[in-house]
Amino acid sequence: MSRTYKICLIEGDGIGHEVIPAARIALEATGLKFDFIEAEAGWETFERIGTSVPEETVEKISSSDATLFGAASSPNKKVPGFFGAIRYLRKRLDLFANVRPAKYHPVPGARQGVDLIVVRENTEGLYVEQERSYLGGELAIADTVITRKASSRIGEYALKLAMTRPRKQLHVAHKANVLPLTQGLFLNTVLEQAKNYPEVRTQDIIIDNCAMQLVTRPERFDVLVTTNLFGDIISDLTAGLVGGLGIAASGNIGLKHAIFEPVHGSAPDIAGKGIANPAATILSAAMMLDHLGEHEAARRLERAVDRVLESGPRTPDLGGEASTEAFARAVAAAL
Repeated sequence: MSRTYKICLIEGDGIGHEVIPAARIALEATGLKFDFIEAEAGWETFERIGTSVPEETVEKISSSDATLFGAASSPNKKVPGFFGAIRYLRKRLDLFANVRPAKYHPVPGARQGVDLIVVRENTEGLYVEQERSYLGGELAIADTVITRKASSRIGEYALKLAMTRPRKQLHVAHKANVLPLTQGLFLNTVLEQAKNYPEVRTQDIIIDNCAMQLVTRPERFDVLVTTNLFGDIISDLTAGLVGGLGIAASGNIGLKHAIFEPVHGSAPDIAGKGIANPAATILSAAMMLDHLGEHEAARRLERAVDRVLESGPRTPDLGGEASTEAFARAVAAAL
């Protein structure tokens, strides 16, 4: 008998209420067995109960095999007591690896031959949010935190990921030429880890050169690992190579827990209209299946999404007229 996977579904805000049900339709068509549980998080949750991530949600995530998150909104100004849901969950559950594939799919603007993964350290760097202001606002300083422990585990994660891919190649992107203590610690720690994986061809690349090379020769890259801020920027760049954030999937992965989510936001301008493209969420669900060890089902789901992206029905952002649900049902039929 096949295993039943317990999956936590969090719609979140905006189009999350549409793309998560669409992904569920596609997942149910894979033939695998799922026990779906629903939880809440995000700005709408904060407005209703005064917290963006209830403790009950953390408990449901912790007791599930994996979580699929839709989208989360944040206010444009500082609101007392509010914290970003995904950022909080990354820290609370120690989801140290942010994994962002950039792979060719048949959509306008996508460059053929691109098939790479950005692995971003997810817990430190400038994103520790340790800022302070002096001289009446005339001087502001932000700390960046790099530790050997975090650098070692993200390096090991990226190396193990590279081992599963045909090219077995890893680029370590950094700025150690300018920041030899912080960036140098990250770089040297990952390179030290690479000695344990001689099968992986590991090389370092300065981040600005990396950005240029990604634009001019993206096909040269396989797996790329970098620090938090650089990874945040570079992964959006790589999404632009393959059609934009509308089809970009991601995973936040730790030793015990994992949350998968589309990279796009909550899109309040189209929320509630039933026209949001669920492809990124369904591709995030395929990443989730890979994480669960269901590799064959993940590949089938990816191929089904590609068939619908190529032949239709397409959602309005891709020039079609299909609804979110219609796209999902077409993917289910393609499976």
